[in-house]
Amino acid sequence: MENDSRRMIHPGKYLNKMLEQEGMTQKELSIRTGMTEKHISTIINGKKNISASFAKKLEYALPETMTYWMELQAKYDNEMLDYEEKHGIDKDELKIVSDLKSITEFLQKMKIIEMDLNEADLVLQLRKYMRVSSLKAIPEISYNAAYRAQVNNNVNVNPYILYAWKRICETYVSDINITNSLDVDKLKKKLSEIKELMFLDINEIEKRLTAILAECGIAFKIVPHFRGAPVQGFISKREDDKLMLCITLRQKRADKFWFTLFHEFGHIINGDSELRFVDFDSIKSEAEEQADLFAGNCLIDADDYRAFWNNDDFSLSAIKRFSSTQKVKPYIVIGRLQTEGELEWSDYSNEMVYYDWA
Repeated sequence: MENDSRRMIHPGKYLNKMLEQEGMTQKELSIRTGMTEKHISTIINGKKNISASFAKKLEYALPETMTYWMELQAKYDNEMLDYEEKHGIDKDELKIVSDLKSITEFLQKMKIIEMDLNEADLVLQLRKYMRVSSLKAIPEISYNAAYRAQVNNNVNVNPYILYAWKRICETYVSDINITNSLDVDKLKKKLSEIKELMFLDINEIEKRLTAILAECGIAFKIVPHFRGAPVQGFISKREDDKLMLCITLRQKRADKFWFTLFHEFGHIINGDSELRFVDFDSIKSEAEEQADLFAGNCLIDADDYRAFWNNDDFSLSAIKRFSSTQKVKPYIVIGRLQTEGELEWSDYSNEMVYYDWA
């Protein structure tokens, strides 16, 4: 049944073959029919059907009649209807595929699903990747409390994109070999070493971070951000019972990356990962506040920051002196002052660093 679609030939393929036989380019056919090259290309690639008016134009430009092209199109349409009915694909599921356009493009770029699929084949490949028999079932799959809170707060979450993002996270970490079980005590001991990584070249940071966290029993990956899934992290047990941690680079700012990373460490150390935990960046709860506090204090000592803040000197030279005492990059202090409203977001913009791994 999976190969039914392979036997269905879009009339665009016949058109392309005839052009080859006639030694005619798409550009020449465009001139002969008065249609754009783009229109012809989309038909040849199976993304647009041959209309009656175009079939009539083809009758003049090529040897076959209008009836020939219309019969090819009708045959394909009937096969597609049978195929879609056979697999239970309806307009609602096709609408979901449309919502998942950014996800689909990413999966195609990563060669996880094939390029140039017709709609039915695309639905089938997405079903397989999402591990559901129908894409319409996705919103009914249980989520953690953080997701429910996000939805209840009317924040812009697309459940299909969120679910797909989580599957991408699982795919990303599936090939990371973790031999150790989760060791929270070891993670605590590694925090200072992890903090020092911000001084490395950007190309070394993720590699070293992945290795250190693997020692702690954590499979780590930086995952792309998709509009419709306003998340900053995902913590979950893998199929092999090891822990996985994925974070996004929504704003690409280095200070946000490090704060988010230590925020997720806070969740792990505080035991929040006992749940399948999707960490939304706009949900406020006691667990989130505790993770924020943990991250802030790991990056900058609370008492030292209070003394620095009381001096009321936020000049760049003062910030650099203070950041050196905390063994962090100046952008960490600048970012905190900006978040707290002590600096404008444009202040010291030359000191800000941006990451672009994912």
